[in-house]
Amino acid sequence: AMLSARRRAFREKSRKILGFLPLMTADESQRENNMQVDRHDLHHEFPEMNDAINALKTGNAHFAKLFDSYHRLTGKVEDLEEHDMPVADFTIEDMKKQRVKLKDELYHMLLAYRAGQQSARA
Repeated sequence: AMLSARRRAFREKSRKILGFLPLMTADESQRENNMQVDRHDLHHEFPEMNDAINALKTGNAHFAKLFDSYHRLTGKVEDLEEHDMPVADFTIEDMKKQRVKLKDELYHMLLAYRAGQQSARA
């Protein structure tokens, strides 16, 4: 889990003051610093659908509501993961399952929108 910058600074300061040995090797520390929380916003998930996402956000109230819910939930999950906040595992797993359901519904709406666009062109 990724440590917040504040916790990392506190740990470093404590080591200097108290003369502690490093709690992890340099490789482990580097790996921890390189860990990134996966970004799951819809534009990153479906970059080829940016035009459809933007059109549906403004033109379809149901899509806009689902989109907002998805992004709120994604933000909460990413905050919990990024800041290593104490939370029951089942809570974060439930949030992730809910996010997958929302993403699936949004994706099907995007596919339907695209299919409608293509049939309109034909």
